[in-house]
Amino acid sequence: MKYIMDKQLEEKLNQKISEVADKSDEILKIVKSLDELNTHSNSFAYGIVIGRLYNSFYYQCRRILKRNPTNEEFEEFLDILNKKQKEILNSLKLS
Repeated sequence: MKYIMDKQLEEKLNQKISEVADKSDEILKIVKSLDELNTHSNSFAYGIVIGRLYNSFYYQCRRILKRNPTNEEFEEFLDILNKKQKEILNSLKLS
């Protein structure tokens, strides 16, 4: 089944994914500041990115659509993350 995410919402999500590269230095500083987690820095940094993107997705649904995301929209969000995974990892130089 193919879902069609609101174009404005999809545009904002793609914009946030692009911003990951601009903010990767902040994320890496967070990772480096937490010495206990440095052995797992790749997954920790990726977790921060995914958390930021999920928060943005949820916020933009509330702002643009004036409601919480549906299950279908959440599935589409996961699909976008899956397709953009290499781009995200490359922006953090974790791949």
